[in-house]
Amino acid sequence: MKLIVGLGNPGKDYENTRHNAGFMAVDALADKLGVTFKLEPKLKGMVAVANISGNKVLLLKPMTYMNLSGESVSATMNYYKINVEDILVVSDDLDSHTGRIRVRASGSAGGHNGHKNIITHLGTEEYKRIKLGIGRSEKISVIDWVLQKFNEEDLALMNKAIAKTVLALEDFIAEVPFNKISSFYSEK
Repeated sequence: MKLIVGLGNPGKDYENTRHNAGFMAVDALADKLGVTFKLEPKLKGMVAVANISGNKVLLLKPMTYMNLSGESVSATMNYYKINVEDILVVSDDLDSHTGRIRVRASGSAGGHNGHKNIITHLGTEEYKRIKLGIGRSEKISVIDWVLQKFNEEDLALMNKAIAKTVLALEDFIAEVPFNKISSFYSEK
């Protein structure tokens, strides 16, 4: 069983904000797969289940707010007995230009509070991730920037990146070797 996690913040106020790029990507995958999310309080998240060519896949959107994402991820992994090598986390990336995709087999939190909390709860940095660039502003504070909605131009770039990310996630589900996914979808 695979677990695909999209990081973001719950609620209407945060929809289409830069910090919710992970939610946007798993929502797009859920739409493509024809599955819907359901609140699972014991998992502290919204979960959608899909079966693809005999492979069961869970899509998770933690409802803990970004800084406590690890609570939901670890609860889901423990409940479904999912191995760390079978999870992939999709998040925003402040240090990449808007729409850039970075695929990594592991790595540090890189200052991202959602990843910091996941690493704390899992006790390892060895989980797969796709990071979607949201750019950075020199005029706006980091907290205000990540909680800002995309402007029209940046939303167009993000939608293209999300479409590519969905293809990468489908390859992950189909068990394409992760190094091939990384080399094919990561942008320089």
